[in-house]
Amino acid sequence: MTDAPHPLLARFSSRTVGIAAAVITVLIWTSFIVIARASNDPARGGLLTPFDIAYCRIVGACLILLPLGAWLVHQDRARGIRGSSWLRISPLPGHITIKTGFFGGLLYALLAYSAFVYAPAVHASVLMPGSLPLWTALLAMWLLSDRITPARAAGLALIVLGDLLVGGLSLLQVFEGGSVWIGDLLFMTAAMCWACYSVLARHYRLDAVRATIAITTFACVAYLPMYTAMALTGVVKSQLFHAPWRDLLFQAAFQGWGSVVISGVTFTQMIRHFGPVRSTMITALVPGLSALSAVLLLGEPLHWNLAAGLLLVTGGILFGVRAAAPNPSKNIAVKPVSKRAGG
Repeated sequence: MTDAPHPLLARFSSRTVGIAAAVITVLIWTSFIVIARASNDPARGGLLTPFDIAYCRIVGACLILLPLGAWLVHQDRARGIRGSSWLRISPLPGHITIKTGFFGGLLYALLAYSAFVYAPAVHASVLMPGSLPLWTALLAMWLLSDRITPARAAGLALIVLGDLLVGGLSLLQVFEGGSVWIGDLLFMTAAMCWACYSVLARHYRLDAVRATIAITTFACVAYLPMYTAMALTGVVKSQLFHAPWRDLLFQAAFQGWGSVVISGVTFTQMIRHFGPVRSTMITALVPGLSALSAVLLLGEPLHWNLAAGLLLVTGGILFGVRAAAPNPSKNIAVKPVSKRAGG
């Protein structure tokens, strides 16, 4: 991809587009945590199961991204580029589509939505954004031979302390019959899956749009037919064919169009204007904003350990990002989606 602005954006200044993209990205990522909890919380009586919501997410994203993927593949083939697509829909080769799609397109969604059944949104605000840079750094060190500097290690240490204050204390409920710890483990595992996708995208130097289409293509092929058959035959408990259409359309629109498509585009635009370091610092607002939204909109309590964990995780993200400031001349247009954390 090039850095040339879209014709529709050319009438606005780069600063205006960058600020608008940053605001939209932060709003969607914050809303993702709050809406996912409100939709999956058993106490709120939502009809759709976590797997149903994942289904709606994939369907919504497919409606936009699969036609775009087929068009990109057609364009590639017209230019004589062969062997760079999968099923003539994903604009990436099959082995890359499958690996990135498994972690970033399917497993992440299933784990994240399932976690909100057990744990509140405030926990997600700390553990999902907080675990992501930790897992990403460890996987990059192992698979990409990245070096963790002492300053970055200090930032990661703050994140670990924040995660322990939230997830560690919930683990103490294992023998008391509590279930919040299950959600906390699922949040951290979901973050690990997205970190795997992030590292793979970096390893293969993937274009943002093509990577998003690829992971959606894999999720479509691997999940939609199987889950449809299981829901129709009663193998799994599903409300897909009983829930009101407005619920299905809302989840498809927000989870699919918003969390996958729109936030992917706006994050890419934000990266182009602000750069990766400043962009990550902007998205460090998400833990605090989503926690505050959960308290105000969902009535969730903000206990001392949650507040302390939130401060440590946010501080660790900011400290680690500033310590790892890259060369400003480095090309930043190819990997933005790999760093997306929320939705």
